[in-house]
Amino acid sequence: MKQLTKAEEEIMQILWQLKKANVKAIIKEFPDPKPAYNTVSTIVRILENKGFVDYEKKGKGHVYFPIIKQQEYSNQSINKLVDNYFQGSFKSMVSFFVKKNDISLKEMESILKEINKKETL
Repeated sequence: MKQLTKAEEEIMQILWQLKKANVKAIIKEFPDPKPAYNTVSTIVRILENKGFVDYEKKGKGHVYFPIIKQQEYSNQSINKLVDNYFQGSFKSMVSFFVKKNDISLKEMESILKEINKKETL
């Protein structure tokens, strides 16, 4: 799976949230100042070429929808982060974030409880 640029990822986040949208609806979700119609339209076509979105014709326009699940992309991105910056070690990544973000013991216990819940499902 290809990596997305920051602009592409912003649009994908909107599409994952909306499920289906035309370019105007995507632009509406951006804070002011809103990006230009042509800019968003171009990025959506790039996402289509990368295999992240598809469309259906609706009247004279297109309604776009994601074909890659958000969870799938998130997993791939996290794995790439771990591989590139932490030599493939999730333990090193967690240790880094604990040290840099000064996580309390209570917060760490809460994280561990969440992990344990997911393991029992």
